[in-house]
Amino acid sequence: MTVDRRTALKRLTVGAVGAAAVAALPGTQPVLLPAAEETPSFHGPHQAGIFTPPQRSAVFAAFDVAVRSVEALRQTLQTLTARARFLATGGEPTAGPVTAPPADNGVLGPTIPADRLTITVSVGASLFDRRFGMADRRPRSLTTMGVFPGDALDPTLCHGDLLLQICADNPDTVHHALRDIARNTRGALLMRFRRAGFLSPPRPSGTARNLMGFKDGTSNPTEAEGAELVWAGVGEPGWAVGGSYQALRFIRMHTEFWDRVSMAEQEAIIGRRRDSGAPLDGMTEQDQPDYERDPAGALTALDAHIRLANPRTPQTANSRILRRPYNYDDGVAPGGGLDAGLIFCAYQQDLRRGFEAVQNRLADDPLTDYIRPFGGGYFFALPGVTSEVDWYGRGLLG
Repeated sequence: MTVDRRTALKRLTVGAVGAAAVAALPGTQPVLLPAAEETPSFHGPHQAGIFTPPQRSAVFAAFDVAVRSVEALRQTLQTLTARARFLATGGEPTAGPVTAPPADNGVLGPTIPADRLTITVSVGASLFDRRFGMADRRPRSLTTMGVFPGDALDPTLCHGDLLLQICADNPDTVHHALRDIARNTRGALLMRFRRAGFLSPPRPSGTARNLMGFKDGTSNPTEAEGAELVWAGVGEPGWAVGGSYQALRFIRMHTEFWDRVSMAEQEAIIGRRRDSGAPLDGMTEQDQPDYERDPAGALTALDAHIRLANPRTPQTANSRILRRPYNYDDGVAPGGGLDAGLIFCAYQQDLRRGFEAVQNRLADDPLTDYIRPFGGGYFFALPGVTSEVDWYGRGLLG
């Protein structure tokens, strides 16, 4: 990207912000690392793991469905529900015959702790192909994720029939849960890809930081705003009410280059101060930027990340999304750089109005010089499991 002298000077003289590195949108609920809390309820109209306060560890695993009949798919989802319910509740595994393999892999010891585990199950557009005769039941805006400017998507790390977002306070709990589910659905679900993430503790306080050093998730919708911004409803197939569209993006950060950029330039690109997370025209992280008082971008550049992502106009108010990001650190990238970055996960009521509208506004974002999306997909988080006799996708499959 070419930056003229005036733009460079403006960015260097502005004291910018340290906000979300991938989609700073409005709201009042920051992504915080919570202290020990009660176990999220497995049953309810919506799945846990969406508005649940983020846990420290996560894995996102996509699967292709290998079965070929509706009845086999129904049994697979019932098995998945039974395992998820047990894992999220905790307890002692039921012992089998002495000659049989152990009932549990033993990673967590003889008794499974709940550890605030949530397992959020979503379906991809490919599940609504001809295999199961469900084309007329596909959620309204669920499609295969396309390619945006700056993407370098690896097809092996994109899409899938089914996505599991597994989160807990400890990485061994997440590993245990994925391993248990893979074992119990073997032959029915084939893992397509997986990526593990972690949430950094607040440093020193407030929202957790991403690997660019900026607070990520400061402006999120509150749970009270879920009905208008997050949960699917009007216009959707009846079975989909209470679900949510999920956008997943794996984003590598070119940290070696980012670390050689001046602090003033970093803050100008993001639109927030790195130390406090405050907008450039504010004092604290939760202050709302006032773009009406800065129409020419004297304080917050017109192409600052947070300003492009959310211009804070009446026309863009309904494009707000609920972000649930995690950092990842996965060895060495091709060419010898660090393979580290962000697992961007966001929920919304409509993909076109939400994530895609935001992404299109970010086409000229200077931050794109320092990041490279390489995987992910669009999914639809199923409505919640409401009782002991309910199961994932019951409304969809009957």
